[in-house]
Amino acid sequence: MKRFDYEFPVRIHFGQGCFEDSLKKEIQKYGKRVMLAYGGGSLKRTGLYDRIVDMLGEAGKTVTDFGGIMPNPTYAKVLEGAMLAREQKVDFILAVGGGSVSDCCKIVSAQARLDSDIWDYEYVEHKVSTDFIPLGVIVTASGTGSEQNNGAVITNEEKKLKSPLWGSFADFAILDPDLTKTVPMKQVISGAFDTLSHCMETYFGHPHTCNLSDRINEAVQRSVIKNLKALIANPDDDFARSELMWASAMGENGILKLGKVTDFQCHMIEHQLGAYTDCNHGQGLAVLHPVLYRHIYNSISSCAHWDATCKSASDKFRRWAQEVWLVQDADEGIDFLADFIREVGLPTTFTEMGITLDDDIIRAIAESTVITPGCCKQLTADEIVVILNECN
Repeated sequence: MKRFDYEFPVRIHFGQGCFEDSLKKEIQKYGKRVMLAYGGGSLKRTGLYDRIVDMLGEAGKTVTDFGGIMPNPTYAKVLEGAMLAREQKVDFILAVGGGSVSDCCKIVSAQARLDSDIWDYEYVEHKVSTDFIPLGVIVTASGTGSEQNNGAVITNEEKKLKSPLWGSFADFAILDPDLTKTVPMKQVISGAFDTLSHCMETYFGHPHTCNLSDRINEAVQRSVIKNLKALIANPDDDFARSELMWASAMGENGILKLGKVTDFQCHMIEHQLGAYTDCNHGQGLAVLHPVLYRHIYNSISSCAHWDATCKSASDKFRRWAQEVWLVQDADEGIDFLADFIREVGLPTTFTEMGITLDDDIIRAIAESTVITPGCCKQLTADEIVVILNECN
């Protein structure tokens, strides 16, 4: 394994029914002015919004409302939240929802304390923020693991880029599986596949020799597959909900990444797909993953310059098939991944997602996709064009 230093900064409250006690305990530690951030209407329809506002009121807090955070949060929404936080002199941000809400708020937390434009601050000046409004997260839609780290994926509509920014770690995160019942099953399924994708993208990074992080990763992947099937069969399966929620956290709390240079090439392609289409993230990953893995594995297998790197990557695909999907060869493992995607009701083509991509958009997505150093095969823009056309 590669050398690493590790710190787990986010305080986690996990468990069925832990929401109210945990929030009451945590909220006492922060100032009076609280920004309550959330996404669409489900928080209010389910009554969770009123419960939280009442709890904040009982704790003597004043609430600034910051709703309407979209599934692919935009940079404009970040700037709106930061301006509101400054105007209201917010002491604390409470993000309630899934990864989109926490991603947006991690950057709002930084931008509100920064004089510069944070996009230019990070991408032009190559600096990262060090001063933040304290942040807490209540997870209602698990899958992204966003509450576990300080990275965020933000869509800059003007630049046609869906890119990472670095903001605040949450001081605490509340993971109560009961709260996932407030979101539609379609969103639960999409989120669970995002978790599986995070695990696979970490697993296929360097080095390819199987280490302890990878063995834990295999167990998490098997758990996601098993428990998503169980939850679809019985949406009241509290054990399956709990397992999926903790698997989401494990995918992004850093444990599986120790000693690894991660892949995340599929995510980079999907991010740019999202920048041009505003598509559902988990669904986009589901369409891309089998096609991408077939392309990579076939390219490695037919490589004219077969070397130790090709062999180790090929062996890793074979191990993944054997340990995660319980089949013998890599091709069959990729087939099982595609079958699983169909079984849980996720789309297998962009057409099924309602997306039509012409040649110009496909080329623009490919040319703007970040090529990641951790991928077991370095892709070219032309290869990404082939992959996207096959996904159409």
